[in-house]
Amino acid sequence: MPRRFLAVLTLLVSPWLGAEPLSYSRDIQPIFTAKCVACHACYDAPCQLNLGSAEGVLRGASKQPVYDGTRTRAQATTRLFFDARGEAAWRARGFYSVLDGQAALVARMLELGRDNPLTPNAKLPADLDLSIGRDNQCPAPEEFAAYAKKFAHAGMPFAVSGLSDAEYATLQRWLEQGAVVEEQALQPSAAEQRQIAEWEALLNAPGARESLVNRWLFEHLFLAHLYFEGGEPGHFFQLVRSRTPSGQPIDPIATRRPNDDPGMHFHYRLWPIQGVIGHKTHITYPLSAKKLARVRELFYASDWTVDALPGYGAQHRSNPFETFAAIPAEARYQFMLDNAEYFVRTFIRGPVCRGQIATDVIRDNFWALFQDPRHDLYLTDAEYRAEATPLLAMPGQFDEIGDLLGLWRSYRDKRNQYEELRRNAYAEAQPPSWSHLWAGNDNALLSIYRHHDSAMVTKGLIGAVPQTLWLLDFPLLERTYYQLVVNFDVFGNVSHQAQTRLYFDLIRNGAELNFLRLMPPQARQAYLDDWYQNSGKLKMWLDYAEADLNSPTALRLPPQGAKGAFAEALLARYGSLNAGPDPINRCRGADCHRPGLVAELEDAEQALSRLTGRPAGGLRVIEQLPEATLLRVELADGRREVYSLLRNRAHSNVAFMMGESLRYQPALDTLTVYPGVLTSYPNFIFSLSAAEVPAFVAALEQARDEAAFEQVVMRWGIRRSHPEFWRHFHDLTAYIRETEPAEAAVLDMNRYQNL
Repeated sequence: MPRRFLAVLTLLVSPWLGAEPLSYSRDIQPIFTAKCVACHACYDAPCQLNLGSAEGVLRGASKQPVYDGTRTRAQATTRLFFDARGEAAWRARGFYSVLDGQAALVARMLELGRDNPLTPNAKLPADLDLSIGRDNQCPAPEEFAAYAKKFAHAGMPFAVSGLSDAEYATLQRWLEQGAVVEEQALQPSAAEQRQIAEWEALLNAPGARESLVNRWLFEHLFLAHLYFEGGEPGHFFQLVRSRTPSGQPIDPIATRRPNDDPGMHFHYRLWPIQGVIGHKTHITYPLSAKKLARVRELFYASDWTVDALPGYGAQHRSNPFETFAAIPAEARYQFMLDNAEYFVRTFIRGPVCRGQIATDVIRDNFWALFQDPRHDLYLTDAEYRAEATPLLAMPGQFDEIGDLLGLWRSYRDKRNQYEELRRNAYAEAQPPSWSHLWAGNDNALLSIYRHHDSAMVTKGLIGAVPQTLWLLDFPLLERTYYQLVVNFDVFGNVSHQAQTRLYFDLIRNGAELNFLRLMPPQARQAYLDDWYQNSGKLKMWLDYAEADLNSPTALRLPPQGAKGAFAEALLARYGSLNAGPDPINRCRGADCHRPGLVAELEDAEQALSRLTGRPAGGLRVIEQLPEATLLRVELADGRREVYSLLRNRAHSNVAFMMGESLRYQPALDTLTVYPGVLTSYPNFIFSLSAAEVPAFVAALEQARDEAAFEQVVMRWGIRRSHPEFWRHFHDLTAYIRETEPAEAAVLDMNRYQNL
């Protein structure tokens, strides 16, 4: 009999048999959220099995991975909620059920995990592949017996402490009852409904100007998890194009990219985000009456016109500067500056879940600054803007494998023509001064930390003065956003992904060259040589535009140590915009801790500061630490603080797509220690009392090899097999909820290491 019929029959007879029917939303989803979603949420969820929602559970699993850096053809998109709805539609796309029958895959995977428990807090066997690039087997039901025989330790939850007895019994009973999956859609509150109506009225207003502005706004907000001032905690929305108008159920139009032709008349709608939200894709953006007024002020206060609305297609996708040329550039840039952290997050932290295609082009830590609109020639000089716009087109629209080199050279040459135009124009303009740096709000100063194939952005200047800084103007910020967010196709082929990566390399180089102009001319070559050591010099000769080493700067900086002096002056001038002081990493006196802490936390931070500012050549334990370690420090009164220990890998350069490990400089690696959870992917957790922190730091200082470090792990580490693993892991999300409520979401444990 069909599974749905059996499920209905089970519901009817269960009361007579004395077994109360279980509710998926009440009884089952919380278990999946607690023990499964940390691995089964993002695009890189094993076998595309997403357990964060009823729709994901019903969709089931697929043998086709989303991430495949070698595919020669783009594959069909499989975005949950967008590309298909309901079991039948997903079966037609090649997904298979994990719930059907007496021997449901979910049940058998859980049984396999329960039959092969882990030794409490022991290191897992070395032959158990935990790497993010492992070959997931994805057995269909009829293949499970062979899978279990070959992979006895690959039951679920995979390579981590399993379910409690109560959780296991609940899931088994639910499966026996027919695994009924009811969907309970998130419903906006009355206050949210009122604000939704206001925003949808704005976004669907008639008129040519309105249509163009709203298209630009959609392309810049489609990725956001929108939330309302005064809205319900945990309620987030996404901006979609729908076949239906406001007031009717949303019927989203699923195009491959947000700037593809929808093919029909549509309406912009705010759609409640369903299911459990994962931290990696949780890129938030607040909406309010003030934001609504700001949009009207920016885009409609001046008198501009639209002669004809642009169409869709490759040319319009590749060059948004041409597509949206009618909208005042000042309005576009200022909108992005107002929310600069959001936009930098979109291309540094998201939208994909395995981002090495982009992250290996950036340093492990750097600061980002923005050019003031009053001194951005693209905004202030119409003649320059007209000459520059055709040169700002970006690659990736055509993915022919055979023409990859030709496509790349064409766009590289255009970019370098633009850089030459920019260099000459700015050489004749007013020399850069402090007024050239935008300081409009606390989005003006950002810190970026890369953790191999993921990265994190936060407001403020964190850590020691980094090796490089970026200075982004409007052409750079908009190109980076379109290249890595709007136009990037995670389901695309190797040519598309290579073009994206290669062009982002040029964008990073452009942001570095912009910053270089702030330095004294006689100091610039030395910084450039430091950023592009060894093979980087070859890349400078082959692909990069010539740097401006001669035009003057109005910043009075000493030729020796100019970058450090700039950083000191920046912190002093813009201290009110900085998210907070960082005495742990930049100690200016005897007290290397934040002010106003209780004594035990003062002592803890004072000890932690000893780990910063010391390269791995002196602090050898850095070689043993993963990219992002979380430290839980428990206070005597029951509270706790969380710190991120971030390993900053040094590179001779980051100019090439391949062979990154060949450019590592491990003796120069350093640690940044900062309060908060500065990663979506914890690599390891240490948990200890505040009183133990000095001993913990001393042990790290003395751990000069793997054996000594293992003693630290055994004493304070929370291994995957730790009986309390899940309590510690989810406490990180609880901490985010307490300190930054809108940012709270389930962290991903796919990169949790076997230390």
